Amino acid sequence: MSDEGFSFRCSTCDEVHVGTPSFSYDAPIYWESVPEAERGTISHLTTDTCVIEGQHYFVCACLEIPIHGYAEPFVWGVWSSLSAESFGRLAALREAPVDGESFFGWFCNQLPFYPDTLNLKVRVHPRSDGLRPFLELEPTDHPLAVDYREGVTIDRARQIMEAALHACVPDADQSD
Repeated sequence: MSDEGFSFRCSTCDEVHVGTPSFSYDAPIYWESVPEAERGTISHLTTDTCVIEGQHYFVCACLEIPIHGYAEPFVWGVWSSLSAESFGRLAALREAPVDGESFFGWFCNQLPFYPDTLNLKVRVHPRSDGLRPFLELEPTDHPLAVDYREGVTIDRARQIMEAALHACVPDADQSD
């Protein structure tokens, strides 16, 4: 694994970007359809959870894509749906997860660079120490699932990062 940090000169803006790629979404895509009057009343959004109309439950989690030759992965902060029961159980496990416990969900963001990522099947795995859960994608032929399983080259990580940095995706921004 490389001890050197990830960096590259962007072919779109000609800037040198330094640091392992990491992007996050503020909300699941479905939050956009919630009327302003319902936000904060029957629908709630925090940095980690979202409940829409008291019946649709979402959690923010990390999707980690290995980068060949680097210890740190490309991290997407994305949202998954959960059943009400799984949402409650995950909240109860936040401080003391049970090894091997995970929850079924659906991927709830559209990532740039990839074909439609909405509703890919995922497993949400709790982590200890208050860390956000991590996502495991179902092993399919979808390009995101392939990248998740096999990792990406430095060049592909650069291409994805450029797409994320310069895409017209209003709810995606670079994490610090």
